[in-house]
Amino acid sequence: MEITFLGSSNAFAAEGRYWSSFLVDKKYLFDAPPTLLPHLKQLKIPLTEIEVIFLTHHHGDHFMGVPFLFLEYMYMTERTNDLYIVGPPGVKDWIEDFADRCYPNITRDAGYRRIYVDASPGKEQTAGPVSFWSVPMCHVTESMDAFGYRAAISGKTVAYTGDTMFCEEVIALAEDTDVLIVDCTYSEGCGPEHMGLDDVKVIRKRIAPETTMVLTHLGGQPHLDGLANVVTAADLKTFTF
Repeated sequence: MEITFLGSSNAFAAEGRYWSSFLVDKKYLFDAPPTLLPHLKQLKIPLTEIEVIFLTHHHGDHFMGVPFLFLEYMYMTERTNDLYIVGPPGVKDWIEDFADRCYPNITRDAGYRRIYVDASPGKEQTAGPVSFWSVPMCHVTESMDAFGYRAAISGKTVAYTGDTMFCEEVIALAEDTDVLIVDCTYSEGCGPEHMGLDDVKVIRKRIAPETTMVLTHLGGQPHLDGLANVVTAADLKTFTF
């Protein structure tokens, strides 16, 4: 399994890095920041091979690249195969409305189907060829739903917290995973609204040692001394598992 990070930073593009997002096996996209399209092209990712997009929540650094992908499929790169988009309940209305406001009429028929899947915690779901679970996360819960995802891909299991403070659901999300991709916004301490290095230390002790943790949504560069099997994401870098 290959995981390629399109970006590794938080909403403020800390230290000049790009917004956090990653692609698994060049087909399965987790979050879609504004820089999605140029980074896919820079990496020479075949755009029509993207099969599923997982969106964790409604903040702009996690979904605003989607309309540009629709625009590409409308005018530049012909697509015929289905595109699955997974997100919080109501994801279809949210994305279709936003995309149409960005570029009127780009949500009209373009020769392929966009199939939306509302995350439904507590049960196994499918999106195209991918089997996945969703878990509610603790991120600005007064204004939106935020989800983490655990997906079975290429014989391995990858989990992604999205944005969250530490909660027991993070530990549940990590169960039986090969790779856990973790919000580590704070290079020291923890919270509010996001996790930090202190939380990473707690998670590392509580989950299986063979699960590799990859830290993303970085606000700085955390010091990982003494943390086994923990690495930091980097813009446009590919990890192989």
